[in-house]
Amino acid sequence: MSTVSTVNGGISFWYADQGTPLAREPLPGDATADICIVGGGYTGLWTAYYLKKAVPFLNITVLEAKFCGYGASGRNGGWLYNGIAGRDRYAKLHGHEAAVRLQQAMNETVDEVVRVAAEEGIDADIHQGGVLEVAYTPAQLARLKDFHSVEIAFGETDRVLRGARETCERVNVTGAVGSSWTPHGARLHPVKLVQGLAATVEALGVTIHESTPVTEIKPKHAHTPYGTVRAPYILRCTEGFTANLKGQRRTWLPMNSSMIATEPLPQSVWDTIGWDGRETLGDMAHAYMYAQRTADDRIALGGRGVPYRFGSGTDNDGRTQPATIEALRDILVRFFPSTAGARIDHAWSGVLGVPRDWCATVTLDRSTGLGWAGGYVGSGVATTNLAARTLRDLIQQDSGQSGPTDLTTLPWVGHKVRRWEPEPFRWIGVHGMYAAYRAADRRELTSPRAGTDPVAKAADRLAGRH
Repeated sequence: MSTVSTVNGGISFWYADQGTPLAREPLPGDATADICIVGGGYTGLWTAYYLKKAVPFLNITVLEAKFCGYGASGRNGGWLYNGIAGRDRYAKLHGHEAAVRLQQAMNETVDEVVRVAAEEGIDADIHQGGVLEVAYTPAQLARLKDFHSVEIAFGETDRVLRGARETCERVNVTGAVGSSWTPHGARLHPVKLVQGLAATVEALGVTIHESTPVTEIKPKHAHTPYGTVRAPYILRCTEGFTANLKGQRRTWLPMNSSMIATEPLPQSVWDTIGWDGRETLGDMAHAYMYAQRTADDRIALGGRGVPYRFGSGTDNDGRTQPATIEALRDILVRFFPSTAGARIDHAWSGVLGVPRDWCATVTLDRSTGLGWAGGYVGSGVATTNLAARTLRDLIQQDSGQSGPTDLTTLPWVGHKVRRWEPEPFRWIGVHGMYAAYRAADRRELTSPRAGTDPVAKAADRLAGRH
């Protein structure tokens, strides 16, 4: 497999496919609004969409540092699925039934995104093939069965457990010994969705200023180099770039994830692989992978490279390390040996937001008018939509337009978590955690044991993931 001609960076393959957009005009000076949204990714744009649809006369301004979709919304794996970070912890804090309600809301969110995209004429290459998660070691199979049972206990009774033969009939992953499939998932083109959303909210009358970095958020004020936007509600929708804001360095950790995309693969390769259902594909490794079969018959596959930059640093253009490209290529060929001669057309990376307890949250502080949503830990393509509808309901409740709703009473609303440790402790901790996960995955590949490697269990406990 050749990587000599691989484009590395340039934000992502999705932008190479669509073309980098010309930025909208920056903020021209001080301004006022009813609602100011900081961040032009999925969370910010969905929030603007639902607020404007609910109350058309609202004056809504979106401020974006680069251009809409520059961050995780334009670099992700295109998994529109029903996973949400922190559900098990919310079950412990608020009870099982509260977490079941949260999971049901996520199941419905997948259909909501598909519905709105169709209604608004956003062609994002959406294909509802569900999500297939495979196991290829005894330890992974044991985790898969536990995972499957837990999902059913949270109300996903339409989930299907498959054995080795049934799995390979769907997607021929070499060595697969089982899989779990849910219908609550779809593949999509991330940039087509984010650009379609931006155009839609703009057509509704939302003002979007790009090339406008917000340096500090205060009650009723969003400060930028070009001026200050004053509004009763300031909503922080900055996910992995939250650390760039004054006072937010340790709020959410910007975790790196990297991807590769092959050239379009010939039919002879697809005859070997299968994947006719175009499910999104994941595994049960500790340092897990995620993949999709794109609309133009490439494989786009991702996983962790260098997981974290010292001091909560973020990248500029999505460039990733050559060693990470090689590691992702190795995963690709191990899963699908028939891709060994395929060209890798593009490689890139981006950051996602990770709270200290790995729980996604949505909050509106009624005393200050400050709101925020995020900490999706890589599950944001669908969760952003649920977060946006929840922010809409919280603002309408606060402004007296409505009372509590099913969404405002979900257990992730108003969740508080402590900040990350100062450096160098968080750099040491994150890199140590992923070194432990990779070592555990290597041992599990050659071990006949069905139990999870104890080093991975210890890493989970130290990280606060359980």
